[in-house]
Amino acid sequence: MHKHSRLLLRSIGLVCALALGATACGDSDDGGSSGKAVSEADVKAALKKGGEITVWAWEPTLKQVAADFQKENPKVKVNLVNAGTNADEYTALSNAISAKKGVPDVAQIEYYAIGQYALSKGLTDLSAYGAGKLAAHYSPGPWSAVKAGTDSVYALPMDSGPMALFYNKKVFDKYDIEVPGTWDEYVEAARKLHEADPKAYITADAGDAGFTTSLLWQAGSRPYSVVNGTNVKVDFSDQGATTFASTWQKLLDEDLVAPVSSWSDDWFKGLGDGTIATLPIGAWMPANLESGAKEASGDWRVAPLPQWKEGGKSSAENGGSSLAMPELGKNEALAYAFIEYANSGKGVQTRLDAGAFPATTEDLQSSTFQETKFPYFGGQQANKIFAESAADVADDWQYLPFQVYANSIFNDTVGKAYVSDTKLSDALKSWQDASVKYGKEQGFTVQ
Repeated sequence: MHKHSRLLLRSIGLVCALALGATACGDSDDGGSSGKAVSEADVKAALKKGGEITVWAWEPTLKQVAADFQKENPKVKVNLVNAGTNADEYTALSNAISAKKGVPDVAQIEYYAIGQYALSKGLTDLSAYGAGKLAAHYSPGPWSAVKAGTDSVYALPMDSGPMALFYNKKVFDKYDIEVPGTWDEYVEAARKLHEADPKAYITADAGDAGFTTSLLWQAGSRPYSVVNGTNVKVDFSDQGATTFASTWQKLLDEDLVAPVSSWSDDWFKGLGDGTIATLPIGAWMPANLESGAKEASGDWRVAPLPQWKEGGKSSAENGGSSLAMPELGKNEALAYAFIEYANSGKGVQTRLDAGAFPATTEDLQSSTFQETKFPYFGGQQANKIFAESAADVADDWQYLPFQVYANSIFNDTVGKAYVSDTKLSDALKSWQDASVKYGKEQGFTVQ
């Protein structure tokens, strides 16, 4: 196990107590919610009275949101702290919750990690603040990720990542490659490209948990199911998983994907010089292309995500995060006011203006949003494709209540298929077995 994985395991180990029904990670005696309904009038009164809240988040657009929120509510001070990106923040948050000290009032949490903290009673149920009434404001994927059961809501969606296919039109035109409508056509396009230019690859993939689960989601696989928080199933043998593994195995066997890690210098270099020709990724990607591969401006376009079946119409989320209120936070009414402002109120437009991608249906469907032209994509109105993708995301996907740990062992299991003769299907089974073993050790009932 990698050093980082060991650190993460130690820091989130108390999720086991969660599964066994303990509430050590938070209770109402320590500033947590009492479960009583909190009215809009209560929130307004808290804003009028004022106070301080601490927000842990790495998302850069929140800086302006916090400034605007303070301007509208001059008695409120927002301490915006970057406690690290995703797993680094979760380590710090889990440690703070365990110590019952230094817990922020608001924390940015990615969708895949919400279940872990919700199960531990580490997050405040926002339904007491009327968050349930906001359901229709959000697209299906993000909303399903923040709710539990029929009534509980543990965060408000901040952004979303409906998937699309970003492709280098200049490269495709040069080699007379058609934009693939199916994943089988994608494999054929990969072969044609690599044959024409052995230095060029259809995409880069060195193994990534988020990308893999997104494609499984789109393929109709449902490897995870969680009942009552502690009864868990992990199974990568369904038809969707088989279809994904057999198709992606062709790309690996024939060396048709660049063995380059996402977000590395080599990755951005390949995106800029055309040796990495496509990216199946979330709709938040444009700003990253514009800043990381400036030299390719005008070369790239956006198309719908290839389908597993011809004529199909399905998509998946890839990335995205929420704002939640840790149960041990102190100023809950102010914290909720900030979350609603940032994720449902005026802060949404502020973030969109700075390049964020919305989870709010009103913005996804607005003509202003959909008709935005992207100079980087040759003037294409790419948001139309992203919005359609968001509407095509199935809302029945589930993550494990220990998904943070499961993702941390991805490279030790599935990653072997990218660096050895291990088949992807066997590697997924190894991931399944390791996840099941861990779940049982932590007291979950696992199938």
